[in-house]
Amino acid sequence: MYTSNRPSRTSKFVGSRKPTPFAQKGTMNRTGTASTTKSAHFGMTKDGSARGAYGGRPGTGRFGGFKGGGNRSFRPKSAGGGGRKKMPSFDPSRFINTNPVSLNEEVYIPKHRFDSFGLNPKLSDVINGMGFVTPSPIQDQVIPEILVGKDVVGLAETGTGKTAAFLVPLINENIKDPRRQTIILAPTRELAIQIEDELHRLSKGMGFTSVVCVGGVSIGPQIKALRRPNQFIIGTPGRVMDLLRQKRLATRDIKNVVLDEADRMLDMGFINDMRTILATIPKERRTLFFSATMPEDARKIIKDFLRDPVIISVKKKDVVSTIAQDVVPYEHHTKFDTLLSLLSKPECKRVLIFGSMKHSVEKLAKLLTTSGVSSESIHGNKNHTQRQRALLSFKQGRVRVLVATDVAARGIHVEDITHVINYDLPNTFENYVHRIGRTGRATKKGIALSFVPRAH
Repeated sequence: MYTSNRPSRTSKFVGSRKPTPFAQKGTMNRTGTASTTKSAHFGMTKDGSARGAYGGRPGTGRFGGFKGGGNRSFRPKSAGGGGRKKMPSFDPSRFINTNPVSLNEEVYIPKHRFDSFGLNPKLSDVINGMGFVTPSPIQDQVIPEILVGKDVVGLAETGTGKTAAFLVPLINENIKDPRRQTIILAPTRELAIQIEDELHRLSKGMGFTSVVCVGGVSIGPQIKALRRPNQFIIGTPGRVMDLLRQKRLATRDIKNVVLDEADRMLDMGFINDMRTILATIPKERRTLFFSATMPEDARKIIKDFLRDPVIISVKKKDVVSTIAQDVVPYEHHTKFDTLLSLLSKPECKRVLIFGSMKHSVEKLAKLLTTSGVSSESIHGNKNHTQRQRALLSFKQGRVRVLVATDVAARGIHVEDITHVINYDLPNTFENYVHRIGRTGRATKKGIALSFVPRAH
């Protein structure tokens, strides 16, 4: 619990979620053991646990009448109250343990090094030049399967290195056969652009071409770029569908399909677009499906469009092992003042704040700026250029606070975010994990704070 004058202590995430339906049915071919280390893109380094400075009396873990504990169910409560505006169903007190505990986690031991995958020397040289030696758990398990031509389902959160997990073997194939074409679908413009950025880094000097097909910008330059041979087409489902309808995107040469953050695309209502796109691509292809969760629609897509996939899971506690979590109780009339007090702390150097609605996110960013806290906002009412400008200001340190909605923040990768603040609570545990995964990356320490009304 956050207070301004209490001693600091360590907050840990404890507990484990129920297995996905895949695990319950015994169809999970391969399971990654829990790891106390992770990297935003590649490999693993030494781990460090985060210390929170937001605790109340050490050892109590109290929030109102609640004592934190890690053995509670992860099933969200249903909101009640007929006719009233529903509160978020997510109850953070059931997920956040503010007591200092020790997790007896099994450290994942990679079976490979990047130089043992048998990659093309050109690609190996690039990876070596980037300073990476040991793959992350998802990379260690996924890369060998893609290299031998398997369809793959990768269950992993953002920040586990999954982008490189599929790009490395696909680039390796394209070095052998530049005519092979890959289409990568992502939920947001920002994530699509970041995937292309990673592609450029990994394929430096190899002469590959790529095109990003996303909404919010003119379709004309994308149509023009599609006239040339492209090894990689990266896009959002909506814009890809637009191009297919206009017969501007040929699919006959596509040999690989990647669905990245598939659960988020489903959350955003792209189920029909995803199925239509997959149906237009030749059946003689490889399909790679990456998701943090496994909703029913995702299972149906896997059943209908993937061929005997290898299923690989990296557990969620791999993602949050370096993140200290706590709650910030507040009175309604002092919520903003509580936030200002928190942001005045010197350790709040680069802060990502989540709000629930577009207009409230915009309002909060403006209030912070007028109060002397340099802030920007990203949300669905801003066009692509405005969002990229705000994100760049945050990345380059011109502002130290970025206020965002869940959808707009998908795919954000910014180094050294010190704090994630849930100013408005997320609706689900999955959204909570997605949010806090923006900090504590690459084994660096991070802090996640959730604002909770005292009457909660």
